[in-house]
Amino acid sequence: MDGIKYAVFTDKSILFGYLGIIKYTSNAESESTRAEIKHWVELFFGVKVIAMNSHRIPRKGRRMGPILGHTMHYRRMIITLQSSYSILLH
Repeated sequence: MDGIKYAVFTDKSILFGYLGIIKYTSNAESESTRAEIKHWVELFFGVKVIAMNSHRIPRKGRRMGPILGHTMHYRRMIITLQSSYSILLH
């Protein structure tokens, strides 16, 4: 379960909840594969995953004085569950 970082609440992901669409959005490690994350979600939460969409979030440049750096590189996962399952988020 180390690959999944945290749940992401954007305008679009909140709209899915209001419309009754069972989709959850989370950030994951960029090295994790879709099959690994699907297995972790089904095992940890006890749900059945129908589909998964993913994309890599572009890195943003950061500067601390003369040193240039970048933010962490994550993969955003949009997970669709069967209609009889749900995940409780606190």
